[in-house]
Amino acid sequence: MSIHIVALGSECPGGVGPGEEIMGQGQLQGGLLWSYLGHGALVGPCDLEGSLHNPAFMEYTSRVFGDVTVVVRDCPSWDLLDSDWASVRKVLEQADILVIKYSVTDKLAFQQVRNGYAPRLRPLLRHWGVPVILVAVGARLNDEGPPCTCPLCASDWSSCVPHSEGLQLSRDLGATYLELPSLNHVFVGRYFGSVLEYFMIQCLKHKAKERPEKRRGNKVNELRPPHLEQPARLPPIRVEESSFSQDMQWLLERGVQFADVAFYAGDSGKELGWAHAAVLCAVSPYFRQLLLGPKTRERPQSRCVCRERDGGPHSLLSTWDGSIIDDMPRSDGHLAGRLTRLVVKDPLLCMCLWETLMFIYRGAWEWEHLQEALEEKLKSSLAVAQLMERIRSLIGRERGLRDTPSARAAQLGPQTLVNLFNSPLFSDVIFMVQGSVLPAHRAVLVARCDVMAAMFSGKYAEARSRVVPIHGVSSDTFLSFLEYLYTDSCCPASVLQAMAVLVCAEMYQVKRLQHLCEVCVCAYLQSMPSRELASTGISVVRLLRRAKCHNAEQLYVWLLHFIANNYLIFSHKPDFLELSDEEREQVERLRWPSRGYLQELSEYQQRRRKLRKSRCLVM
Repeated sequence: MSIHIVALGSECPGGVGPGEEIMGQGQLQGGLLWSYLGHGALVGPCDLEGSLHNPAFMEYTSRVFGDVTVVVRDCPSWDLLDSDWASVRKVLEQADILVIKYSVTDKLAFQQVRNGYAPRLRPLLRHWGVPVILVAVGARLNDEGPPCTCPLCASDWSSCVPHSEGLQLSRDLGATYLELPSLNHVFVGRYFGSVLEYFMIQCLKHKAKERPEKRRGNKVNELRPPHLEQPARLPPIRVEESSFSQDMQWLLERGVQFADVAFYAGDSGKELGWAHAAVLCAVSPYFRQLLLGPKTRERPQSRCVCRERDGGPHSLLSTWDGSIIDDMPRSDGHLAGRLTRLVVKDPLLCMCLWETLMFIYRGAWEWEHLQEALEEKLKSSLAVAQLMERIRSLIGRERGLRDTPSARAAQLGPQTLVNLFNSPLFSDVIFMVQGSVLPAHRAVLVARCDVMAAMFSGKYAEARSRVVPIHGVSSDTFLSFLEYLYTDSCCPASVLQAMAVLVCAEMYQVKRLQHLCEVCVCAYLQSMPSRELASTGISVVRLLRRAKCHNAEQLYVWLLHFIANNYLIFSHKPDFLELSDEEREQVERLRWPSRGYLQELSEYQQRRRKLRKSRCLVM
């Protein structure tokens, strides 16, 4: 092995000027690296394979640590970086260690290096990751007495390089900084040599890792074990993007059948639109105070700035006198409900009520879209700012609160109905599942599930009944199904529960929930170690049967690949025989390890045994 060291700069005062001879052997023998290598160094270009020779560098070689070749390329003139930068860069690319030298008594040369050449070298050194040693050679002058070696001495700062400037240059280059008052064996061997040997050892360790290991198997006649290929990658499970905001927008636009709040203009009494009390109260504490309980029928306290401006009682909305009508008649024969009539007293909110309701239904977090819609309708920046402030007070958002990503994450659309999940607040339907009572809201169910939209909108018994029994599903499974409809998330606790929710999702044709359950099943199975897979009571083959029965095509294909990748575990289980001929053929085709590898492994083991027996007989 070899180590390439590149040295730049001169440790002698004055250095080498333009047109002067680069370096003679006499000058070389008094240099820093030559003093370290000793009498064993040989001058001349090295004959190593791939080594690059440059006549501008003085080259010499030596041996360290017994059998390690050290190749040194020394260039005392910095002018070469200006005249032939391309060749210098090629030499630097081969360097394992870079040594930069300067004389502390040559301040002009140091300033040229610091201001002109160091900025050019800095990005290359950071990119290559080459260790750098910055060496300051010489003793600082002192007119009053002998040369001073104290790094804090300031008596010669005008003519010599101070310690602080050399240390700062080393930090800029990411180098190790050394100061050598002279080139005797103490400073060169003990200080410089210890640092250089440390970097050489690290370099040798790094090269040893990159070099392929020598094995006995490299011999021609030595037996080699068969190569085992990696198992095939399991197919991905694709999940659709969330449609929660679109579903709630549909509810506002077309769910008038289940609306229980009507808005009227305060000045003309004209009907402005319909909404759903459950959604309004889930998003806005203002509506919650306005619509709930006998005490909250009084005017709610609003933080709107218009109250401070007018100086009198003013609110954005108020209830109509006698507005709460119980058992509201339905022309379609569906279950009668409760209607609340609200008066919009603010003129700006009256003009933009539809945009405000759309913002609330989509989760009350798309502030940029709301502002664009208001600007397009109002055509006044002052009116838009006033209405935006009133909408903030309407949904309980503090004034001046920045719209940061963390604030958005706390108000994402799917999280706005979490307070309604399994809550009797404005509940208009009750599911009876295995004796458990689960309250729900028809408006949310209709918007989120097409089967329930047909069930509650058509001429079925469920559309006219407040209590709906559910059969064939456990209460925990149906509760997890309702949780997805309200929160757009699903977190089953086990593989079996995920499969149960998947069956329920297939029953009510909620594709995205079905795919989320497929992802959960795959994640649980893939996280099991081999020993647990071999001893678990979960039958993967039966999961395969259920996935095919309930149209979980992605999970079905994934389980086939999973069985094939763990063939040695599942092939010894009794339920493996339940696979159909087509499935078994596909598993055999994808199995890992393959039949060919197992046959080669058996032949290899037989040859190893025969070889051992023959060696024993010889012994």
